Amino acid sequence: MSYKAKTWEEKLKEDKGYPKFLKLEENFPCYRALKKMGAEIGDGVVIAPATEVYELMSRVPQGRLQSLEQICIKLAQKHDTPYCCTLTTGIFITVAANAAAEMNSDLPYWRTVKNNGELNKKYPGGMEKQKELLAREGHEFTKRGRKHIRYLVKDYKHKLITL
Repeated sequence: MSYKAKTWEEKLKEDKGYPKFLKLEENFPCYRALKKMGAEIGDGVVIAPATEVYELMSRVPQGRLQSLEQICIKLAQKHDTPYCCTLTTGIFITVAANAAAEMNSDLPYWRTVKNNGELNKKYPGGMEKQKELLAREGHEFTKRGRKHIRYLVKDYKHKLITL
């Protein structure tokens, strides 16, 4: 019997019983990130479905940006809980971007950056493609590293939107 890998679209639409509501524990993969955001053990955490991440990514207008943290804050508010799992949301951002490319969707995934304004190497075409698409919208970049090159959007904080 052969195994057929799921498409990005199948991963996006997969129902795993989300949203799931948990109480933060120290062994959670997202514990350190949530702790930096002020979370404490026992605080509520939601794992929202990938389709909700996709929907939030679709709302970013041309020339503007949003970050993983902003998506998490909005998902937590939507589900009336203090926090959202940053790890799962980050994975779902990648799933949404790749599904959009696979489906030839008009999702502007390239407008979602990491919390520090860094570009995402896991997007279709990698950081170079994201950089190209953002440059068309007027964004400028700083380059970091010698061996492991990273790009960050200049003044990204001034370009973030509130959803």
